[in-house]
Amino acid sequence: MRIAVSADHAGYILKQELAAKLATQGHEILDLGTHSAAPVDYPDSAEAVALALRDEQVDRGIIVCGSGAGVSIAASKFPGVRAAACADEVTAELSRRHNDLNILCLSGDLLSSRVTERLVEIWMDTEFEGGRHQRRVEKIRQLEQH
Repeated sequence: MRIAVSADHAGYILKQELAAKLATQGHEILDLGTHSAAPVDYPDSAEAVALALRDEQVDRGIIVCGSGAGVSIAASKFPGVRAAACADEVTAELSRRHNDLNILCLSGDLLSSRVTERLVEIWMDTEFEGGRHQRRVEKIRQLEQH
């Protein structure tokens, strides 16, 4: 799978760890920065991944900021993007199974590397159920037209 990764300075180290792990699992990684711990603005990180997803350069994206909330807000402004901050296993699974989440947003400050690795594993392994959930995802797409 092709996965874009990005982070602000608060998520830089975690992004590096997750990208390396995903690459060892055979995924193609598009690293969109940041490439250091120097301060950067999280909306820029979110925009980079959202555009890569929109332009079909990748299948999914992962963005890390301090809380995961800021990048999820910014990324969700782009049509076709379904981004959310996930901090537990149930949300990581249901966001894929029910919402077809295509950008996972994580906290670089609040979660351990071990926890985030598990969240990414669950999120990557979970398929979208479709069915009644497809109707709801279509309604989300319609909201993007307003």
